Amino acid sequence: MPAPNWNAFTAVVLLVLAVLIALARASQAMLAGPREENEVERSEDDGTARLDNVTAESEAVAHTAEPETTRAGESETAGHATKPGVSGHTAEPATPAVEPAEELTPGKLLLNVALSQGLFGAVLVGAAVLAAIPPAALGAASPTLLEFGAGVALGGALFAANELGQRGADALGIDYEDGLREMLTPDSPGGWLLLLGVVLPVIAGFEEFLFRAALVGALTAGYGVSPWLLVVGSTVAFAVGHGAQGTGGILVTGALGGVLAAAFVLSGSLLVVVVAHYLVNALEFVVHAGRGT
Repeated sequence: MPAPNWNAFTAVVLLVLAVLIALARASQAMLAGPREENEVERSEDDGTARLDNVTAESEAVAHTAEPETTRAGESETAGHATKPGVSGHTAEPATPAVEPAEELTPGKLLLNVALSQGLFGAVLVGAAVLAAIPPAALGAASPTLLEFGAGVALGGALFAANELGQRGADALGIDYEDGLREMLTPDSPGGWLLLLGVVLPVIAGFEEFLFRAALVGALTAGYGVSPWLLVVGSTVAFAVGHGAQGTGGILVTGALGGVLAAAFVLSGSLLVVVVAHYLVNALEFVVHAGRGT
């Protein structure tokens, strides 16, 4: 068996990480745009309502203060009013119809996420194989049913902690954005099947392979760096990669990432953290969809 090429594998890992963070920042900007537009629309609506009220009051006052006119004056006024464009109110120009842009449905977004995350995951797995990285360094030597059960227990506990973290962020007035989850929430049974059966497993597998197996396990085995030091670095990267969730989302997600990284070091199992990560995401979608939030 050839010697592992740690340097080549690390270079690919860091490149994928950089691209992922860049995409996360782009998603953050994309979600910020509609929020700003909605705020502007609400402000404009409020301003229009106030202007309409002022206009109505002014017209009422003018009507009340207007002196009585002779019948001839009334006829003359009526005659002018019947001419187009000469009435007391300026006619608004017709607004041309604008073709709406093609809407991104939850199904299309889910496919996009599955394909992009799946591509990144395939690149990392291919790089690990070509670089001859030992499966044990990635926590993938011999998965067991016990590891699966530990992942289920950890996932349930982390979901509860995640819910408490979100409520704590709301109580403290810390920005926690869930727009991305709302955009990805399916609107059909087929969409839910795609989400729970394909998209979320791909996301959990890719992110745990990158942030835990590669950034912690492989770098520990290849360079002898303290795994706990790498836990800190991978946790920060994991939090930054979820910047689209706002400040509160970064803090809560970073804390969850830290627990997952610690669990990976203590268990030495990629399966444990993949199962836990999947359950946190799946329960969050299902529970919030059931609440209508």
